[in-house]
Amino acid sequence: MNKITILLIIVSVIIAAILTYFQYFYKAKNKSKLTKFLAFLRFIAIFGILLLFINPIISRKTFETIKTPLAVVIDNSNSIADLKADRVSKEMFEKIISNADLREKFDVQSYRFDSEFQSVTTKEEIDFKGKQTNINEVAKNVKSINKNIIFPTVLISDGNQTLGEDYVFGFDSNNKVYPLIVGDTTTYLDLKVNQINVNKYAFHKNKFPAEVFIQYAGTKNINASFSISQGNNILTKQDVTFSPTKKAQIISVLLPADKVGLQLYTVKIASSENEKNTYNNSKKFAVEIIDQKTEIAIISSILHPDLGALKRSIETNSARKVTIVKPKDIRELNKYNILILYQPNFEFKAIFETNANLKINTWIVTGNDTDYNFLNQNQSALSFKMSGQKEDYLATYNSDFNLFALDNIGFENYPPLENPFGTISTNENLSVLLSSRIRNVETNAPLLAFGDSKGIRSAYLFGENSWKWRAKSYLDKNSFEEYDVFIDKTIQYLASNDAKKSLIVNHERFYNSGDALEITAQYFNKNYELDEKARLTIAVINNKTKQVKKYDLLRTSNAFKVNLDGLEAGQYSFTVKELNSNASYSSGFEILDFDIEKQFVNPDVLKLKQLANQTKGKAYVPNQVDELIKVLLDNNDYKTIQKAIVKNTPIIDWVWLLILIALALATEWFVRKYNGLL
Repeated sequence: MNKITILLIIVSVIIAAILTYFQYFYKAKNKSKLTKFLAFLRFIAIFGILLLFINPIISRKTFETIKTPLAVVIDNSNSIADLKADRVSKEMFEKIISNADLREKFDVQSYRFDSEFQSVTTKEEIDFKGKQTNINEVAKNVKSINKNIIFPTVLISDGNQTLGEDYVFGFDSNNKVYPLIVGDTTTYLDLKVNQINVNKYAFHKNKFPAEVFIQYAGTKNINASFSISQGNNILTKQDVTFSPTKKAQIISVLLPADKVGLQLYTVKIASSENEKNTYNNSKKFAVEIIDQKTEIAIISSILHPDLGALKRSIETNSARKVTIVKPKDIRELNKYNILILYQPNFEFKAIFETNANLKINTWIVTGNDTDYNFLNQNQSALSFKMSGQKEDYLATYNSDFNLFALDNIGFENYPPLENPFGTISTNENLSVLLSSRIRNVETNAPLLAFGDSKGIRSAYLFGENSWKWRAKSYLDKNSFEEYDVFIDKTIQYLASNDAKKSLIVNHERFYNSGDALEITAQYFNKNYELDEKARLTIAVINNKTKQVKKYDLLRTSNAFKVNLDGLEAGQYSFTVKELNSNASYSSGFEILDFDIEKQFVNPDVLKLKQLANQTKGKAYVPNQVDELIKVLLDNNDYKTIQKAIVKNTPIIDWVWLLILIALALATEWFVRKYNGLL
């Protein structure tokens, strides 16, 4: 408080005292204890009221102690149990989080992780049943929780990651990580089928390639036998050798596609040596053999990067074959299932005339070299009034699009497509997936639209340079997958001439055990509009045990979805039913027996030590946990900070002062009333 405020308070005390004196003592004959008590109450009331008028600011200083966070994170995946390290992991975790000295110095934060990252308080919450290990999730979450703070992390893990990006570079290099390596670090002889690269689909009566990565851990030369079988039939077999300097081999084979449908194969590596873990000596994979290929022609009279980008995206699905051809060079139009007409002009006249009889589904892509007068004359779905001025068109996703299930993959952030400025009018009922805008101004015109007229399907993309979309998708996701799935669903729509169905279900024919198992469905009313009030259920039957499980499908943005995680390996059949209309869809899938967490016989010591070096920490083993605790306690980089907090409060906000004034006045009145002084 400043000097003026203090002076005013002193004056208020004097005024209150003077007024009280004149009211109770001046010329008073009786100066009893009762009079003095009443005078005291009057003084409190007057002084309190004057104090409210002055309203001094009261400053209060408090101190807050801020401790450095200590993140203690334990691996909850079942690989810890498989390595016989579950008991010691829990003991170390409990020993660290309950250490009194550590709790005195640090704000101890305890977490567990497998495929997800969760906070825990006791070791009883740790069950080592996680099906996947994502150590990079630890890096992301501890950084997010403790932003702009220098803090240590204790990571109790075997270092074997099965999911996510490389965790070594995911942790902040300024925050030390102390890995506690669990599991037997002794190197055991082990043969392992590490990875299988194979397409999901192959074509009947052809051969399809399979690439198998075999890994060896050991200190001596060994001979092993490699084979791929289907049931009891061995399709290929060969001998392979390994040594301390030759610890990996890549084996490429061609396998026959003799039977149509889902085919299951087993890769196996075996030797005469005794191994600690034989579970990882074999691995299953499945391929769906289909009896035909979708032939697609990209017809263009110009060269453009879009052509190559479209071809690459479409052919990521091995069931598609793309041919890029000039309009004048195409001979047999009827051998193609889909025609992609890139920037049509007068050279496409014969193609439009021939296709008028063949009725092949088409995808028209326009751009700066398109002859729009020619398009106006040779198709009736759209009318074009275009100028000679070029314009950049950005995409706006239409969440009401319902021809097929497709999530928004970030279309609004994709680079603009280039097309002449003008007006595009629709003459038929088109379903718009993407509408166009110029900067932030909506044009109310389509950018990507789909049509279905008399059983003939069509698609329209109004703009060139879609190759930039594929490049942007890779920059954002470090993968082309999302964009390629979008193109594949577009081609899938065009490849089908089936009549519209009310219930459409999307699912894979096989899943690996431990993978996300999701089935999506869409239900359409009689106007072929997505029915948001539909009630969809699914009944899943284990073909071996005949056990039935029923689930409800939950509503998402443009579909219904169910998660079937937790089903055991085996073959299943299922039926999706809409309860209001009784529309149903039946099919099946297979879950392959593959537990990725059982592939390891040793902790990844090198990776964990690399992480420790990267963050200037140090790796420890279980019998060094006391040494780790001592290092943390002795490290002067992590100091407790005491922060002073000054809080200024005006006295008019003090509710208790108002209560005191009211209480003094009320007490004075009642006492005077009781004693007959009123």
